[in-house]
Amino acid sequence: MAKAVADSTEDNQGGYASNGSPITGFSHMHDSGTGGASSLANFPIFVYPGCANDELDGCVFPKTQRSVQVVDGSASARPGYFTIGLESGIKAEITAANHTALYSFTFFGNATGNTTGDAPLSPLFIVDLTDLPDTRRNGSASVDPDTSRMTGSGTFEPSFGTGTYTLHFCADFPQGSAVRENGVFVNNRGASEPKSIVVGLDNNSPPLPAGTYTWFNEVEAGTTITIRVGLSFKSVDQACSNAETEIPDFDFPKTLAAAEDIWKDKLSVLDIDTTGFEDTDLQTIFWSGVYRAMLSPQDYTGENYLWESNEPYYDSWYCIWDSFRSIHPFITLVDPHSQTLMIRALIDIYRHEGWLPDCRMSLSKGWTQGGSNADIVLVDAYLKNITQDIDWETGYAAVVKDAEDEPPVWDYQGRGGLYSWKNLGYIPADDFDPYGNGLITRSISRTVEYAYNDFCIAELAGALGKQEDYEKYTERSENWKNLYNPDQTSDVGGTDTGFTGFLQPKYLNDTWGYQDPTLCSSVNSFDSCYLNSGGHETYEGSPWLYTFFAPHDMASLITTLGGPDTFVSRLDYLHESGILYVGDEQAFLTLFQYHYAGRPGKSAERVHYYIPSQFNATTAGIPGNDDSGAMGSFVALAMLGIFPNPGQDVYFITAPFFPSFSITNGLTGKTATVKTTNFDTAYANIYIQSAKLDGEDYTKNYLTHSFFLEGGTLELTLGDKESTTWGTGEDDVPPSLSTNT
Repeated sequence: MAKAVADSTEDNQGGYASNGSPITGFSHMHDSGTGGASSLANFPIFVYPGCANDELDGCVFPKTQRSVQVVDGSASARPGYFTIGLESGIKAEITAANHTALYSFTFFGNATGNTTGDAPLSPLFIVDLTDLPDTRRNGSASVDPDTSRMTGSGTFEPSFGTGTYTLHFCADFPQGSAVRENGVFVNNRGASEPKSIVVGLDNNSPPLPAGTYTWFNEVEAGTTITIRVGLSFKSVDQACSNAETEIPDFDFPKTLAAAEDIWKDKLSVLDIDTTGFEDTDLQTIFWSGVYRAMLSPQDYTGENYLWESNEPYYDSWYCIWDSFRSIHPFITLVDPHSQTLMIRALIDIYRHEGWLPDCRMSLSKGWTQGGSNADIVLVDAYLKNITQDIDWETGYAAVVKDAEDEPPVWDYQGRGGLYSWKNLGYIPADDFDPYGNGLITRSISRTVEYAYNDFCIAELAGALGKQEDYEKYTERSENWKNLYNPDQTSDVGGTDTGFTGFLQPKYLNDTWGYQDPTLCSSVNSFDSCYLNSGGHETYEGSPWLYTFFAPHDMASLITTLGGPDTFVSRLDYLHESGILYVGDEQAFLTLFQYHYAGRPGKSAERVHYYIPSQFNATTAGIPGNDDSGAMGSFVALAMLGIFPNPGQDVYFITAPFFPSFSITNGLTGKTATVKTTNFDTAYANIYIQSAKLDGEDYTKNYLTHSFFLEGGTLELTLGDKESTTWGTGEDDVPPSLSTNT
């Protein structure tokens, strides 16, 4: 739960950004790399080495005025540790336990603003009742006059959802610290009396600065002061208890070592052979992706004040529209125990909230972007043997409710337009929906996502022996075809693309509407299809992109688009024309859809184009934002050469970026190994020529999860030209609904 870091003033959705922007504080909770508004970062600490003229009000309290520049090259991070230097003469080091952040501040000199030497080195610590997005509704804080323990609470708004949440903190210094005075501040002034403050919702925007402070006696240069901050959603007492239990002795090296050991254990299931492999940037890209893919959802078990339950509780599902595609399949591979707990948590949210979430953060309901994509997460887990202590009958009831019952407001749970969905077989652009309300946009993207959601429900129905439901949801899963207009053409900059037939909006009366097939792409109004009332009929992507979204029936899609050769040409155009933006998660699958046309070598070409052109070790090396690890999980799976089709038991095989690798399954203890022959670090040999699975010839261009559960060895022989035999036959491509294979 504690994810502590410095907070920058710009691009700070995850707190810190390597863009040189100044620092406004150090806060304890963050969501990793989300889009849109900043998230969390409640109760930040800000530290002064001293106050101008050695007067309390010589320090600046409002965060809008107190930011300090970063020392160039001082920021560094690794799992469990972050450090940064400030031009005010402070070095900050940070580590954390589950619910507790631990900060170590070393003071090398006194600077107030950009000047030095105008006051003694007498450090001032403030804890601010704020958050990064400035959403505080109310708050309270106090400081113990004897121990300088600072505690407090606040009610805030989620960054991409509805409602409010309440959070509590408990900040301590080691016993015996030489405290000069403590007190509270409000707006731009502080005082040693009173020792507590309460603030409510008023007309100030941003909210009125307020909080507590502790001022230390003069110290020598090089002095280090440690502060521990415990957190809880339930109470101040639990925040203090969390801190005292998890980091009882303020021991920074010990706490850091424990955090590093946890990460080493998590990462140890992956063994990458880098023999003769000199490209450390690619190793950085890979391991950074693995790390980021394991940051969310976050384990808040024991901190949910909304209901009592013995089940685990995970939060920061931010958002499942992003995470179902690669984060959860990746976690299933490398940490199936955690994925099991997450599935149990999703089902328990359904028990108590009545619906599965499509997005959730800070114990609040988040906005739904498209379909009911928790359905896909549940089914993907079921197909991959994530079953321990999971109530699958309740899980099945949850996904069926998504498919059958429309909530009164479907902006943050369930689906909208279900009457039209069931009776017309698509979501009309001008839908008449008296049964619920929500943002009436995205009719194209919602239609194709609902279709795939229903296919996944059909899979689970079939596995549980519910034949009638299997047939019903299988039939509904073909509804994507109902928005395919075979006569629709497309041009880019006035030049015909040469392709005909795209998804298009359709009205209640079964007549066609129109959306430019390139709209909301990199070549045409990229920013026009977000979650707002002025949005269009696709979400964060164009009809060009969504026309490729039929993950469960690619055989039918290929036929619809003119057969394998035309399909490959169209897919090439998507990638080569500038229409596709790989920084949106819908793009991921398109890199690997060549497999269905018997051209796995083309998939390898696409992977090696985007990595490292878009995914690299520069500060711009994550396209868009990381979306809670979506980009990280994509790059990790793609570099391993085992990218999944989420919601199905399919992993596309491409040549890995390493000579060999192994994954040890946390459930079975078995190890799956992929080895290569003719691997070259110049990546000329990216095409698989032949394969053997446990010593037997293997011509399929995909794997199933049994390989990772049961262990084994896949041997890939590589070459510098695309093979005309391996993975190309009708029996070698991944299964499709229409071919029943």
